[in-house]
Amino acid sequence: MTKRVGVDRSGDSRPAATSPGPSRPEHWSVHAGTQGVARLDIPPDALRERTFELFFSLIVAAKSDAAAWHEMQVRVDGALAWSRRVATHPGGSDSLDVRLRRVVPAGRPLRLGVVTAVHGGQRTSLTITADEE
Repeated sequence: MTKRVGVDRSGDSRPAATSPGPSRPEHWSVHAGTQGVARLDIPPDALRERTFELFFSLIVAAKSDAAAWHEMQVRVDGALAWSRRVATHPGGSDSLDVRLRRVVPAGRPLRLGVVTAVHGGQRTSLTITADEE
């Protein structure tokens, strides 16, 4: 039997390697840079239930001192899990971050998605991270 080991392939949601022996906590991450949408698909484990701490982060920069806003919508397995629109701090960078916890039954994948919008500023970073507890 093979088990997945930690994974961090900068946007590639396939396992980095497999090896026999005890399983290690999984780590999945996607860095979308300045893109407005990010997606991370974690494949199922046929043998065990897993619990993941999920972290979603959007960082923006204001273009000027004019009124600006940024928003982030998070979807877990296609369902809206969290959504916020906030005023962007003038004259610098600002962010929206959220942490969620999800239990994934054996045999089920975990599909994560983020859609962002920015007005009066620009995206500098968009990331999704999933760490098995």
